[in-house]
Amino acid sequence: MHTLRERYVQGDDLRLRVVEQGRPDAPTVVLVHGYPDTSALWDEVAARLEGNFHVVRYDTRGSGGSEAPAARSGYRLDHLTSDLRRVVEATAQPPVHLVGHDWGSCQGWHAVERHPELFASFTSISGPSLGHIADWLHRNRRHPLRVLNEVRHSWYIAGFLLPVLPELLWRLTQRRRTRELINGLELYRANVGRAPAPIRTATRVHQIELTGDPFVKIGYLEAAEPWAPNLTRSRLDAKHWAPVTHPDEVADRISRVALMRI
Repeated sequence: MHTLRERYVQGDDLRLRVVEQGRPDAPTVVLVHGYPDTSALWDEVAARLEGNFHVVRYDTRGSGGSEAPAARSGYRLDHLTSDLRRVVEATAQPPVHLVGHDWGSCQGWHAVERHPELFASFTSISGPSLGHIADWLHRNRRHPLRVLNEVRHSWYIAGFLLPVLPELLWRLTQRRRTRELINGLELYRANVGRAPAPIRTATRVHQIELTGDPFVKIGYLEAAEPWAPNLTRSRLDAKHWAPVTHPDEVADRISRVALMRI
C-alpha cells in the first residue's frame, strides 16, 4: 500500500483538503464524491486503483476538511467546477481521468463540458447533468407518464429545498456527518431550478448504471446521449453507494475506462 499524501489546494475562493496516493508517475485518476459524503467514500476504490494509477481525491467545499463558502451562491456549479479545475492543475499534468459519484458526477458533467482539455475520460456514477435533465424533460413533455416515472424517484429533493426543516431534522436524528448533511443541502438550493444550458462534449464518457439505485434511473442516464457522442454504458447490480458496497467492480470499470478497454 502506498502512503497517503495530504495537502491543501486553494480552490475557487477557499481551501480544499486533497489526498493523493499511488504512483506519481502513472496516469492520474481524480475521484469526486457527492452528497452527503467526503473523500472517504472512495477509500476502498482508491486502494484498488493505487497500484496502477496516481489517485487524487478531495473533500468538496463544505465537507470533510475543506472550507465552506459563506453564502449559498458559493455552492453553484461554476464554483464547484472551478474547484475541480484547480485541484487537477495543482496535482497532475492534464488530461486526467475523472470519476464522479452523485453530486460529484453532476459537477463532473459541468466540468467536461466547459474544460474538456483537462479530461481524458469521465466515469459517471449516479449523477446526471442538470442541463441534460432539463433538456430531457423538455423533449418528453408530451409523455407525462414517462416524465412522472422518472421524477417520482427524486421526491426527496422537494424536501431538501424547504427552509429550516431539513436542518432541524438532521440535527435531531444524526450523530455523524451533520456538517456534510447540512452544508450539502445548499448544493440543492443553489442549483436546482438553475440548470445551465447543456453543451456537447467530446470527452470520452462512461456511465455506470446502478440497477438498484432508487434515485437515478435509466431515463436520466439516457438524457446524456444527445450531448455526449463518445458515450458508453455498463450495468452494475448495486444500489446508490456502489463505491462503498462494490469497490472491486467500480475500480475495475474505472481502470478499464482509463485503459480504453470500455
